Amino acid sequence: MIVTAATGVVGVLSYPSMPEVLAVHHAKGVPNRLAVKSVGTAFSLVFVQIGVTALLMGIAVSVFFRSRPDIDPAHPAGSARWHRHYMAVGAKALLGLAAMIDVGMLGSSLLMWTGTVTQWAQLVVVLPILAGVVVAVGVLARNNREPGDGEEDTGLTHWDDDRYWRRGLFYVNREDRSLLVPRRFGLGWTLNFGNPRAAMLLAGVVALIGLVITLRFDS
Repeated sequence: MIVTAATGVVGVLSYPSMPEVLAVHHAKGVPNRLAVKSVGTAFSLVFVQIGVTALLMGIAVSVFFRSRPDIDPAHPAGSARWHRHYMAVGAKALLGLAAMIDVGMLGSSLLMWTGTVTQWAQLVVVLPILAGVVVAVGVLARNNREPGDGEEDTGLTHWDDDRYWRRGLFYVNREDRSLLVPRRFGLGWTLNFGNPRAAMLLAGVVALIGLVITLRFDS
């Protein structure tokens, strides 16, 4: 939110001195679409920032409050503590990723507002996002294992119903109100595709990614 607000403030202060014609789209580092300066044109990426930030904050809230706890019956107290810690770390990782995406949008906006033309324009967006993804994955991977704390084993084991896991990868359970559930394999979570909100979430993610790509760059 701070990065988005800062981008908006810089844009407002820079608006009077911006070129009258802005490069709003690039292909291979070369502007190939120009538009007359306007609020909608100049602040187009700020609107993208707002959408990305709202979407990833919503996912972070869902991870923290609406994900199903992965409690190990053999170590219920320890796994409950780990689950709370992992949810907090996951939410922070998503917020960090949102911040890095917003940094990329800030850099791209500055190029547009100053009329700067460079073949490295795409990297201004790609590098911060790539850094955010690498850090987020690294943080999640480092915290993906439940630490042993000496808790006595109860002798109980997980009961995992295969009928809700399509091909062992996709969780579909309309009776489970959780939006996110722990993945069977790997790290992190997967969507409960039996929850109607999962389709809305996927549509939002795809729409925003497509908007960012088509708004500024072509391969």
